[in-house]
This record gives sequence, structure tokens and C-alpha cells, in this order.
Amino acid sequence: MAQALFWGAIAGLALVLGAVIGLFVPMPRKLTGFIMALGTGILIGAASFELLGKVEGKTGYSYCIFGFLIGAILFTIAELLISKKGGKERKRSKGKKGNSSGSGMAIFIGSIIDAVPESIIIGVSILKDNTVSWVIVFAIFMSNFPEALSSSVGLKKDGYTNKKIMLMWIIVFGLTSLSSFLGFVTFKELSEEYMYLVSGLAAGGIIAMVSSTMMPEAFEEGGPIVGLLSAIGLLCSYILSSCII
Repeated sequence: MAQALFWGAIAGLALVLGAVIGLFVPMPRKLTGFIMALGTGILIGAASFELLGKVEGKTGYSYCIFGFLIGAILFTIAELLISKKGGKERKRSKGKKGNSSGSGMAIFIGSIIDAVPESIIIGVSILKDNTVSWVIVFAIFMSNFPEALSSSVGLKKDGYTNKKIMLMWIIVFGLTSLSSFLGFVTFKELSEEYMYLVSGLAAGGIIAMVSSTMMPEAFEEGGPIVGLLSAIGLLCSYILSSCII
């Protein structure tokens, strides 16, 4: 249990670090896009190699496939609802003038929708393998950092104070730490088949999330080279998952 809480906090710490750098350290938008592209590749790799790649038996595959479709659908529905309220801008650093009161809370809720399910995966991965998955922790860390960075810059441009922005991310950080712990406790008694279902749900949600939020922002900020960086991120996931280093 302590292990789940600890690694959830490590992954969530990237949110606070990203917010601090976004608010107080000037960073070129292109570099933010590069980091996000690398994180995108790592997340796709984590979903493919860790969550979908370790399945045994035809029944396990059935549960995993069904979970994947449900996870992708659920995230897409949540994304549609949040986007209508302005939450689609949560990974943007440009800001939206005259829309801060409506979009700020949507950005906050949207960030929770991204970060909390990812952290639950950490607790689930510990249950599956009896040890933490370095790939999943690294992937979530790499996705949280640029998200908090870009979103904090955008919120600041929308008129939010540094204190309010930091408070928002500290709350999300606390929720991510708790979510990893709850993921471990909640799914501890699940059968192997239902563990596959949960893994599929997580993988489907991750793929839908990076496709609709991280990929567009990475390309917009970084340009065509982000394709190569995403591929490198995917390769990093493959290397870590295969334990060949």
C-alpha cells in the first residue's frame, strides 16, 4: 500500500514541478512541444507493452479488448463534455481572453480526468506484477509535466493568480497520490480476468487522451520533428518494458 502511495506521489510531483516552471521559468513553447511529444510516445508504449502486452489466454484477451473499447469511449465522452465548457484548452499555453471564469474550472476538472485515472494504473500495475512498473511511472511523469506547464501558462494569461494556480495543481497532486493508493486497495481482490479488464480500460483511456489532447498540442508547439520524438518515446517504453538495459 505504501509503495502505491509513494509511486503515485512521484508521478504526481511532475504536476507541481511543471506548474512551478511554467509560472516562474521562461521556457520556449517549442521545447514544451518536444517534451509533450516524448511523453506521448512513452504513454503509447506504456499502454501497448505494459497494459495490453501482458495477457494470457483467450479469455484474458477478450476482457482486455472489451475494457480497451470502454475506456476509449468513456474518455471520449468525458472529453466532449469538458471541451464544451472550455476544458479542451487545458494543455494550451496560449490562454483565452475573456473566458477565464468558465474555462478555468473546466481546465481544472479536465486535468483531474487526465491525471487521476493514470495514477490508478500505478496501483493496478503493482497488483499485477507485485512491483511497480517503471515504464508506467515514467510515462505518467512525462505526460504530467508538460500538461501542468502548458496549462499553468495558459491559466496565468487568463488572469489567474500564481497562488490560485499552484493551489489547483497541489490539489491535483494530492488526488493523484491518493488515486494510486485507492487503485491498489480497490482492485486488490479482483480476479485475473477483471485485472485484464481494468488494464484494457486504462489503455483505451490513455490512447484516447493522447490522441485528442497531447498529440495536437505537441505538433502545434513543436512542428514536424515531434513525430520523431514520439517515436523515440515509444522506443524508450519498449526498451524499458523488455528489460534489455
